[in-house]
Amino acid sequence: MTTIANAGPSLDAYIDGVRSGDRAMLARAITLVESTKAEHSATAQKLLQALLPATGGAMRLGVTGVPGVGKSTTIDEFGMNLVAAGHRVAVLAVDPTSKRTGGSILGDKTRMNRLAQEPNAFIRPSPTSGTLGGVTRKTRETMALCEAAGFDVIIVETVGVGQSEIAVADMVDFFLVLLLSGGGDDLQGIKKGIIEIADMIAINKADGDNVTRAERAAAEYRAALQILHNPSSSWSPPVITISGRENKSLDVLWEKILAHRSALTASGEFGERRQRQAVAWMQDMLNDRIMSSVRSNPRVAHRLPGIEAEVREGRLLPTLAVDEILQLAGIST
Repeated sequence: MTTIANAGPSLDAYIDGVRSGDRAMLARAITLVESTKAEHSATAQKLLQALLPATGGAMRLGVTGVPGVGKSTTIDEFGMNLVAAGHRVAVLAVDPTSKRTGGSILGDKTRMNRLAQEPNAFIRPSPTSGTLGGVTRKTRETMALCEAAGFDVIIVETVGVGQSEIAVADMVDFFLVLLLSGGGDDLQGIKKGIIEIADMIAINKADGDNVTRAERAAAEYRAALQILHNPSSSWSPPVITISGRENKSLDVLWEKILAHRSALTASGEFGERRQRQAVAWMQDMLNDRIMSSVRSNPRVAHRLPGIEAEVREGRLLPTLAVDEILQLAGIST
């Protein structure tokens, strides 16, 4: 029996708890994989390897949009629809951990009131630890744990529009971009790169007096998508209008997601995407492990402050600094 820090559950207890869908044990397992302690990391990798056969079956969705677009409201309503249809839904909210304080905004359960109280739903903030690697590493592993626990729809919510969104798009099956209609300047509200990786665009808050503006914005985005490169040969990203608050057209949203899955499965793109994601996960982990190994090397730790000072002061070329660090770590180039 493997124990953690002379206290926590055994490895077998983690495995059995997650496989049985025990939400408390799932939460503890996620905390385990998020830990930076070496002994926790070793146990976490054994846990993930043991659970690997039970992963991969869920629908993985990414949802992004600028702050105020209504992501949480939409996910709350959409998630409740899915639960009512018999699905088990996990929501992972990628959290903007402060680089300065290490704190993070963990208010997702208060913003998804109904879903947070639903027995067949699970909401978990996924701290980034201030790094893009934190997004990819922790969120991918948390997704795997949720799949092993029996959640068949996993929604990854991101906080805004930026590099973390690109990272999330590379780990999900379907990437949804939520937008708002604006005063004739809709196309300036989001980066071209985000539009290019979207599997669908939904103009939210298409209710009340805003319906006409939302439809106009949707038409503008449809026109914009016509001139952008489409990376998929079997799917053209649609643009629809929805209202998360009023549960309007969220059924259409789900239909489009299922149609996307069918189209990419038939063409073979779905399997290829999952394979690329698995290799990307491995490469990200390799980069993280190499960096961790380098930083933990006593010779590097002793010399690194001096190297950084020399680079900062312009006395040492960054390329030569890297060469010296790798040499100290015993890594040949």
